[in-house]
Amino acid sequence: MIAPIAVMLVDDSAVVRGLMSRALKQDPQLAIAATASDGEMAIKVLQQQPIDVIVLDIEMPRMDGLTALPKLIELSPHTRIIMASSLTLRNAEISMKAMSLGAADYVPKPSSREDPGAIDAFYEEIRTKVLALGRAAKQSRTTQHALIQSPAATQAVFSSESHRRTPADHLHYPAHRIDAIAIASSTGGPQALGKVLNGLKDDLQRVPVFITQHMPPKFTGLLADHLARDTGLVCIEGVHGDTVKPGVVYIAPGDYHMCVERADQGFTIKLNQDPPVNYCRPAADPMLGSLAALYREHMLAVVLTGMGSDGLGGCKEIVVQQGTVIAQDEATSVVWGMPGAVANAGLTKAILPISQIAPYVIQALGGGLAARRV
Repeated sequence: MIAPIAVMLVDDSAVVRGLMSRALKQDPQLAIAATASDGEMAIKVLQQQPIDVIVLDIEMPRMDGLTALPKLIELSPHTRIIMASSLTLRNAEISMKAMSLGAADYVPKPSSREDPGAIDAFYEEIRTKVLALGRAAKQSRTTQHALIQSPAATQAVFSSESHRRTPADHLHYPAHRIDAIAIASSTGGPQALGKVLNGLKDDLQRVPVFITQHMPPKFTGLLADHLARDTGLVCIEGVHGDTVKPGVVYIAPGDYHMCVERADQGFTIKLNQDPPVNYCRPAADPMLGSLAALYREHMLAVVLTGMGSDGLGGCKEIVVQQGTVIAQDEATSVVWGMPGAVANAGLTKAILPISQIAPYVIQALGGGLAARRV
């Protein structure tokens, strides 16, 4: 029998701990292994017992979440940490910093004024994230244990992962010029986006980049600012009606799907609040579908770490139009849900570790069939 995912809830509010506990206890695969009211208590607990997932509040007495975060990661690198905060601009900024320091994801805490539907949505979100990250934590521990056991076990681990990564001598590049890049990401995405865009910052003068990262309002604007500072690229939230320009990175705003449409002056950004797709708004599928129709074989889509399967439908449309899809590999993904979905569907030209995605894109931008000879 598989042991349930061990969860620790860290929050100075007993009411919030109770709310989270009720949400997680609805899934028999999850077990509340411990609770703590501040960062110091959380560290003591982690020193005494293994924990798969920690839900960590930001504002607490004695030791806050941001102070505790690196200490918890140092104690247990395989434990996945989800930041929890009220949805204010200040807390969004702290959560973004926490993710840059190694937190896997975040959940916005519901307020007491929210309706029952919002509470139910929170229950579903925290259960889904804890479950996905808990599975990833257990797999990470299992892999590490196998590597320690013996050379034979080490070889078995690498052999089992070989189909999840494309060898360098088997890479296939687009046969057509690339005129636009789209990136879809979710859990673990902010860190992955930073690595990819930093690797591309000298090669994006000719093409626009469109990004859907699953984030609520406030977070997406901060993500754009963070990426702009980190890379030196022009990174902005998409604005309804703006003309698409080369060299600009457009990020779908929280709570809006971002699409691209043809207009008299070229292509323009179109935002809408149509129903969530794959339980998400923004969602990658609407963006990718609109780009497939416009850029056709000149489209390159990159699917990065994230839970669920958002992006699968849009990537199917890109492949139908003879565009190119690549995905991040399982070993470097925080959660191999989104990239795994497109990889397992046979849509990818390459499955790559995060460090090799930017070099692949640069080769693809180098010019159609000529890229094959590079």
